Amino acid sequence: MLRSSVQSVRDRLAGYSWLSDLPAMLCWAVLVGALGAYATIAFHEGMRLVQHVATGHSGSIVGVTRELPWYGRLLFPLVGGVVAGALLWASKRLEGKTNSDYMEAVAIGDGHLSFRQGMLRSLSSLSSVASGGSIGREGAMVHLAALSASIIGRFTRFSTARLRLLVACGAAAGVASAYGAPIAGALFVAEIVLGTMSMQSLGPLLVAAASANIVMRLTGHYHTTYAMPDIPQVPGLEVLPFLVLGVMAGLGAPLFLKFLDFSKRQFQRSKLPLPARLGLGGGLLGLLLIVMPEVAGNGYSVVHSLLHAPWTWYAVVTILLLKILATALTVGSGAVGGVFTPALFVGGGLGALFGMIMSVLWPGMTVQTYMYVLVGMGSFLGAATSAPLMAILMIFEMTLSYQIVLPLMLACVVAHFVSRAVAEVAMYDVTVVRERDAGFRYRLRHTVIQDLVRPADTVVATTAPVGEALQMFLEYPVKYLYVVDEKNIYQGVIAQQDLTSLLLSQGDVQSKSAGEVLRLDFVKTLHPDMTLDQAQEYFVHFQGERLPVVSRGEQPQLLGVVYKSALLEKYSALKRSFDASSEAMLDFSAGRRLR
Repeated sequence: MLRSSVQSVRDRLAGYSWLSDLPAMLCWAVLVGALGAYATIAFHEGMRLVQHVATGHSGSIVGVTRELPWYGRLLFPLVGGVVAGALLWASKRLEGKTNSDYMEAVAIGDGHLSFRQGMLRSLSSLSSVASGGSIGREGAMVHLAALSASIIGRFTRFSTARLRLLVACGAAAGVASAYGAPIAGALFVAEIVLGTMSMQSLGPLLVAAASANIVMRLTGHYHTTYAMPDIPQVPGLEVLPFLVLGVMAGLGAPLFLKFLDFSKRQFQRSKLPLPARLGLGGGLLGLLLIVMPEVAGNGYSVVHSLLHAPWTWYAVVTILLLKILATALTVGSGAVGGVFTPALFVGGGLGALFGMIMSVLWPGMTVQTYMYVLVGMGSFLGAATSAPLMAILMIFEMTLSYQIVLPLMLACVVAHFVSRAVAEVAMYDVTVVRERDAGFRYRLRHTVIQDLVRPADTVVATTAPVGEALQMFLEYPVKYLYVVDEKNIYQGVIAQQDLTSLLLSQGDVQSKSAGEVLRLDFVKTLHPDMTLDQAQEYFVHFQGERLPVVSRGEQPQLLGVVYKSALLEKYSALKRSFDASSEAMLDFSAGRRLR
């Protein structure tokens, strides 16, 4: 009875096509935004519950870790890793047709996310994060928000394009809730996941992120992450060091990501099952926590200290190196979570060291070290994610200080271009895939005919007898033969219909030469520097399957032929690439509902 009632509601909703129109998508974005905020709150409460049950304390991860005895610091992440690995192993056994990652579901998938798999992966992340794993908690929060959006879209039978956009709205709500940054949350999804700033997609993303932020405020869970309201304005010349900091971040971010990838490969080579692998990573992390509990968690408390308390250079170097190692152990072992917040930590540490160096090299400088910390965070994040605009706005929303925007703009843009110049690596695989896909489409669009030229087999000389042309027509199923002189200069074509007419009207044509029966301008010729679009115009008005390609100039030489099938193959590849891209979801004129 219940199942039939639910099915009846779904069928009725599917009949209302206006529910998936663009104006209605804004309303769905409000709902998804609210659910994303509640998913974030639930994850936070789950962390506190796990901490309280396991240790008797709850609060900041660093604070809880400090309260533990040395063996507790070792065992808590070890056991948490084993539990996380077991949950992740269980989720992998459920792999099916739906996506397990929200970025893939939006960028190259159909928007379908597995509920059971998503919940198991989120619980795995909860176990890793709550037990001190050096990984961002935002990954699970965003996934839960996207999962709720996917469920709604599938229940209402949205088309693939609308479902992908709705899941993207859920992801934006998750980022906005996790960091208290609604604008950056929307731009995070637009820049990284969708790869487009079209208002058709950005509008719903902004509405979802704003709705999530409103719910967080109403429930008392909103706070400014790194409130810095009294930052002074940066004097003109003192903005120049931030350019150097941007270069350093652009060089450091790819190295950081490559080190994480190296750690993943080493753990995978161990061939250990997931519970043992994540347990090993947790145990090694526990050994670090015995020495320095500050490297536990996502690094929020340490960054807060860097902004508000004096540090010595060797203390910053020590905790920075240990934090990178702790993150490599957690991420490398296979823990589910985000590298977003650890990247902020590394950037902040890099900025702190750079600020200390600048205070020595430029004694009269008025810029304080904490500004280098903030700009280091933004530039390193922008370089690592390949989303500099998002990074600029995120640091602005985290600090609520406009004075930091100018140095952020310069450092983030410089860091982005430096990082893309030195290495094709990004925090999220979908970014690299999209860049390669965009490059592939660019190459297809700018493919010239020269790349498609094939040898011309049906060629006769002007002096050849017509009998030779007749024999060639018998051997090859073609309508035209290409005629060239002794220097391979293109003269024209011999049409099969012309020879047929001559045979019927004159009978004996063997005495004629090919040059006497050719047509000069009967078939248009292509040139090797023509684009696909230019060649397509020629084929549209041509009934045959191939066209000759000749060189430009007063004496055009025959270079070969281009087949219509080769041209269609290129266009088909271009269409497949486009259909798999996020641009396809912006086609709101396409089919409205799934039936």
